Amino acid sequence: MTSASNPNASSQAGPSTLDDDQALSQSLWQACMDVLAQELPEQQFNTWIKPLVVQSSNDLSKVTIFIANRFKLDWVRAQYASRISVLLEKMYGQPIALELALMQREAAPRTTMDVKNAEFGSVAEPIDMAAESASGASAVNGIMGNKPRLNTALTFDALVEGTANRMARAAALHVSGTPGQLYNPLFIYGGVGLGKTHLMHAIGNRLLQDRPNAKVLYIHAEQFVTDVVKAYQRKTFDEFKERYHSLDLLLIDDVQFFANKERTQEEFFNAFEALLARKSHLVMTSDTYPKGLTDIHERLVSRFDSGLTVAIEPPELEMRVAILINKAKAEGTEMPEEVAFFVAKNVRSNVRELEGALRKILAYSRFNQKEISIALAREALRDLLSIQNRQISVENIQKTVADYYKIKIADMYSKKRPASIARPRQIAMYLAKELTQKSLPEIGELFGGRDHTTVLHAVRKMTAERQLLSELNQQLHVLEQTLKG
Repeated sequence: MTSASNPNASSQAGPSTLDDDQALSQSLWQACMDVLAQELPEQQFNTWIKPLVVQSSNDLSKVTIFIANRFKLDWVRAQYASRISVLLEKMYGQPIALELALMQREAAPRTTMDVKNAEFGSVAEPIDMAAESASGASAVNGIMGNKPRLNTALTFDALVEGTANRMARAAALHVSGTPGQLYNPLFIYGGVGLGKTHLMHAIGNRLLQDRPNAKVLYIHAEQFVTDVVKAYQRKTFDEFKERYHSLDLLLIDDVQFFANKERTQEEFFNAFEALLARKSHLVMTSDTYPKGLTDIHERLVSRFDSGLTVAIEPPELEMRVAILINKAKAEGTEMPEEVAFFVAKNVRSNVRELEGALRKILAYSRFNQKEISIALAREALRDLLSIQNRQISVENIQKTVADYYKIKIADMYSKKRPASIARPRQIAMYLAKELTQKSLPEIGELFGGRDHTTVLHAVRKMTAERQLLSELNQQLHVLEQTLKG
């Protein structure tokens, strides 16, 4: 965040303090970005927040966000401005006036047109008509180029392997080595921030490493929707089909975004069939397993489920520790193992939250010029730890699971053993181990004085079945999200 032009700046801050003001404003905006990166899905953050250009007055009483066009400005104002304002004021500790403004263009004004299509459920991004007339109808939103849109830093080597992702990683490795053969399509599902996108990029990067001339494209489902809208509007479907139907590998993220979009689903079905016919490979991700997708045609769902479907789970403790140590090392910092264990025990949901916690600890260490320790980590993460300790307890887990499976809360402590009771009880034990810091004996005591080996059996049983039974995995996912609020 840089200081805005201010004719009175010299009266507000002398030369000796201007650099400090700028450093403070940059740190404040980065801290705000870190919080938003954890709160928002990755695609939303990258599309709407990351490109923002921000300036502040020297005394930080006013912050101005410059946005590329009117459509984006209105969207940011409606969806994100109030949250940004709250975060900035909370972090700075004083009122800050937030202003949204259109970015100044040095070139001549360009004409834009908003494209509406009710069938796609949203307004597409404005189209630059001047640029389109200059380039003709030879491109559809830039996809006619040969760029694969891959992040070269997301490789198999950079991905920490553990029980949570072992099967998905093995399948992804197989696809990258022998595309178009087994596991086609490969469908990877799981919650937010677990590494689905990382695996997709790793597949593409490995294939291009082996076959530099391969036609590879990574794309988010929202972008495919936009490309279909624009192809219909500009009557450029020949170019659209030429691009999508001629790929060797199509990597498409978050296919749940196709819900209720009839034309998009039709075009994706056509692309799907064309690619399989030419023995190209498709890899897709979603937040749920294929049959759990809603408002998507059955024939498309059956295609999704026709290859190999694998889940990525929240990382287990040892995997979380390894992730923290590796990512800290990538930042040029050594994280003591005991600190990594402390953070890993308290941040359990996904890799993205782990990364966010690590960034807070590193920033807190640098700002305060203190060595990384458990005490420092506890102070840096005090808000996160407070929320978790307040929200999740074994008693809350028992009540939530009992309500979900329509059994009595007393059944959690009883000696009854019919499957309709025993299974929910095992699920509650598993969640208690995953979501709290209670030991096995402590959990057993809270479940009617059961031995710790009974709890261990339940945890191992649910861990194994979650990998194999998509319906159970979805139920656990729903329960976890409910408990985390």
